[in-house]
Amino acid sequence: MNFSKSAALLERARQIIPGGVNSPVRAFRSVGGTPPFITKGQGSRIYDVDGNSYIDYVCSWGPLILGHRHPAIIRALDNVLEIGTSFGAPTEREIDLAEKIRAAMPSMQMIRLVNSGTEATMSALRVARGFTGRDLSIKFEGCYHGHVDSLLVKAGSGVATLGIPDTAGIPAAFADTTIALPFNSIDALETTFARHGDKIASLIVEPVAGNMGCVPPAPGFLEAARELCTKHGTVLIFDEVMTGFRVAHGGAQQRYNIVPDMTTIGKVIGGGLPIAAYGGRAEIMSKVAPAGPIYQAGTLSGNPLAVSAGIAVLDYLAAHPEIYTELEQRTKQLCAEPPAGVTVNQVGAMFTFFFTDQPVTDYESAKKSDTARFGKFFHHMLESGVYLAPSQFEAGFVSAAHTEADIAATVEAANAFRD
Repeated sequence: MNFSKSAALLERARQIIPGGVNSPVRAFRSVGGTPPFITKGQGSRIYDVDGNSYIDYVCSWGPLILGHRHPAIIRALDNVLEIGTSFGAPTEREIDLAEKIRAAMPSMQMIRLVNSGTEATMSALRVARGFTGRDLSIKFEGCYHGHVDSLLVKAGSGVATLGIPDTAGIPAAFADTTIALPFNSIDALETTFARHGDKIASLIVEPVAGNMGCVPPAPGFLEAARELCTKHGTVLIFDEVMTGFRVAHGGAQQRYNIVPDMTTIGKVIGGGLPIAAYGGRAEIMSKVAPAGPIYQAGTLSGNPLAVSAGIAVLDYLAAHPEIYTELEQRTKQLCAEPPAGVTVNQVGAMFTFFFTDQPVTDYESAKKSDTARFGKFFHHMLESGVYLAPSQFEAGFVSAAHTEADIAATVEAANAFRD
């Protein structure tokens, strides 16, 4: 494939944008080569400035569950453009979207709309601290919850991809409020709560990890987290920015039948537009300003464009519950024939090809992957017209727009990989 126009744009971008990109993992730093600059998405495909076409398994890092430019979303955006793009004042649509989210995730008794997953997790932690009067938080190694100062400790996603130190630019005092534990370790949870239970405000977890690659919860792990949080008065936060409306209509909490105290969800509730939300038990959320003393605000929160797109997506998903069965079936087909020496993890429509022949159950086992071999595989797939996340430590996503032919072409390309 020819990437000459993308290469020229990257060089131009580097003169004015750090690293030439507005989010680190887009830079292809861990896999090498030139990131394609995208001009258009349609259905299951994206197209770049050099005229190349790709079957897209990044899906804007998860939220495009219906694929690119789904007609229902385009119609919703066209309609809202007739009334305006931002008011900084309440609209009825915000209530409609919040009610639809609560209908799918009843644990979110009250909801606050925000603009990004980072903002949602940052706010949820603040609310948990304010509600409990405690300072400490538990997170898990390899889980990424946005670039919140106190959560960039043994984080996944771009932090893992680029090998960036935990606390560069972060005061030690912030990092000291976070206890990082091995994902899927019930023993570590029990030991930590025995030592610090009366000081822990929150436990935040990706119920299915997606930012060290896709790693499902071990049997009993989420149940243990729920039990220990209840016992010690700690707020259990499910970060469903990635899993919400993707691994099940009601997210991972529905799939695993665990009720968290708070939940954060991301841009799937806006069809890919900038929006997110956090919410939870009414007694907790009633502490948020202006109802309570815990301050959080945002001029663009509940933006009409994002909210209208979100209503269209959630209405479509509610009307077509068969989508989840189809997504899971196609993802299983995609993952059925990996290259030799590769471990595949898959939950719902999330998946990762780990270039290790050992099971991947946590960050330490994920880091044993052969990242150089993954890089070769990534570029083989890119040249074959398949766009995967440019990092071993990211999940892939299947959308409702992916066809049987897309899956077959992807499997054929993967089978043709040679080191």
